[in-house]
Amino acid sequence: MNLSQNELLIDLSNIPGLEKIIVDAQEMGSFIEEPRKRYSTKARAVVFPKTVMALQNLVKWANLNKTPLIPQGGNTGMVGGQVPLSGTEIIVSLSKINQLRNIDVEAGHMCVEGGMVLQTAQEIAQENNLLFPLSIASEGSAQIGGVLSSNAGGVQVLAYGNARQLCMGVEAVLPDGSLFQGLNALKKNNTGYDISNLLVGAEGTLGFITAATLKLFPAPISFETAWINVSSPDIALQLFSALRAGLGTSLTAFELMPRFGIDIQLRHKMISADPSPSDSPWYVLAEVSVAKNGAEGTLLKNLETAFEAGLITDASIASSLQERQNMWQTREQMSQSQSREGASIKHDVSVPVSRVPELIERGNAVAKTIVPGIRPCPFGHLGDGNIHFNFSQPVEADPKAFMAGAQKIHDGIYEIVADLGGSISAEHGIGQLKTDLLEQVKDPVALSAMRAIKKALDPNNICNPGKVLKQI
Repeated sequence: MNLSQNELLIDLSNIPGLEKIIVDAQEMGSFIEEPRKRYSTKARAVVFPKTVMALQNLVKWANLNKTPLIPQGGNTGMVGGQVPLSGTEIIVSLSKINQLRNIDVEAGHMCVEGGMVLQTAQEIAQENNLLFPLSIASEGSAQIGGVLSSNAGGVQVLAYGNARQLCMGVEAVLPDGSLFQGLNALKKNNTGYDISNLLVGAEGTLGFITAATLKLFPAPISFETAWINVSSPDIALQLFSALRAGLGTSLTAFELMPRFGIDIQLRHKMISADPSPSDSPWYVLAEVSVAKNGAEGTLLKNLETAFEAGLITDASIASSLQERQNMWQTREQMSQSQSREGASIKHDVSVPVSRVPELIERGNAVAKTIVPGIRPCPFGHLGDGNIHFNFSQPVEADPKAFMAGAQKIHDGIYEIVADLGGSISAEHGIGQLKTDLLEQVKDPVALSAMRAIKKALDPNNICNPGKVLKQI
């Protein structure tokens, strides 16, 4: 149904429980432009339901009027899943539905609402001497509903898994306005299709996650964090195997970075000091979570063994909380720092862990053939095979001309990823950026099943249409 803007505003104003309605283009600016500024299409409105029931009322109205809705959390997504595609949509902010419902310290789980900021969930766990381990660069603004809808990963997937593995169940408003109540905290529940698991990672195309039961873990008593010099990604992989053998599951992070990424941050004064003990073409940021007294010093012992084996050339272990924070700040700024060097072409891909060095070697070679002088900056979660394979423009190149040739770089990288048995999207999702690519690489049977599920749950196509799947 095509409602005029006045009719739309009247209808929205009559829906009980909407705390705020924004229709002014200037006022909705921060809601329609995503972090990378690829998309900036005006929505018809931005609305803020203050209760789950208010959200249900809104969704029922939208389904009746065939008005598309976009669930939005902290607007931190990297593939445009949370912002308008056609301009006919209403953005639904869940930021008002943000409370802690309950926490069971003994059983190790808590139930929080979808609009709660990720960092707040982490702090609630900490206050109870527990750990919610999901950690991403945008945790200060990303919200639980968005984190689950995109199946976020982060730096501790190695030990604890991604968002889906940390979620025991969800509550969600489905496209017809009904409320799916799947907030069980059971470790064993073998009763048919797992609807919660289906909603996690669906990027808001199947409904609105309003609450979730999240797994909690015993809080480490301390951390051991080291910045390690390695000569190549292949040696870094060997080091990873050695540290996993020596440290087991206490190794909670293993991040690979090139020297180029540190040089950018120093050049643009994004960090005050170089965290590296000395120059090296590649570095690893490794962290051990110490679970009990007496276990301290295990990382140092394993690094000494690795040094004797010729796997590392130098290392620095953080001796204070500030040093640890500086190391992690350098890692977390690796992507955004590239904007200081002009345009950059970015990929969020994964391959089997054992194939990461080959991905980097072949990817660099292909990109340099296509664009002489291109500056590769592959970095990321070597321990789980997820590499953010980024490329900065050649020095003094024209940014627009560089980005105009991005597709050849994309094609080259994705061809290698496919050849290595990898994925075109490791942790950022599909959104509106990769819908065409998904059509090319996804198993046709899987795509057909996805479309059937979408059609069955959302026959009027009101939940985030055009995201993940192209218009159906």
